[in-house]
Amino acid sequence: MRTPLAGLRIVLADDHAVVRMGFRMLLEAAGATVVAEADSSEDALRQCAEHAPDVLVLDVSMPRADGIMATWRLLARDPHARVLVVSAHDDAMIPVRALQAGALGYLCKRCQPEELVRATLRVARRQRYLDPGLAEQVALAQLESTANPAEVLTAKEFTVFLQLARGRSVRRIADDLHLSPSTIGTHLYHVKQKLRAANSAELAVIAIRAGLIDP
Repeated sequence: MRTPLAGLRIVLADDHAVVRMGFRMLLEAAGATVVAEADSSEDALRQCAEHAPDVLVLDVSMPRADGIMATWRLLARDPHARVLVVSAHDDAMIPVRALQAGALGYLCKRCQPEELVRATLRVARRQRYLDPGLAEQVALAQLESTANPAEVLTAKEFTVFLQLARGRSVRRIADDLHLSPSTIGTHLYHVKQKLRAANSAELAVIAIRAGLIDP
């Protein structure tokens, strides 16, 4: 049996145990060692700090803080960390933001099993990987210039914007990101200016119209 991932140490982060089990089976069959699993972003960050894996395979939809926020926080702590973000969504702006946050790869969960192995290997080698089924959409999303908040905001501003649109308080966001409330307030000011929003309710409406959160 081919073992292209032999010697690689992996942390798996997904809030669904059955998904983690499937990923573990695929990765270990290819020779990798799954050194830890996590069911939340906070747990993923703790496991990475403890085990220093070669690759963190991270679901984008996680409790408390999403995978994009977790990627940003991990890379702020460890600029050399290698992250492969996986998602069930096919919105082209999600991989754009994941890559901007510092992830080296992005993979859709609907991919073929061998694609997970290929993506993990490329990320372990510090090479970029983008799900082939999304490559064209992502390229177009990066080229288009619209008023979509995912395009006019910086990566940090976009993270704060999404959390505010979901109804989280400035203090809660500050605690999650390990930043001061004043820093989050500065990001909020810039977000409102760029999106011409007066308050958090208007930010929520903008996020819904852009298809970033459910109504």
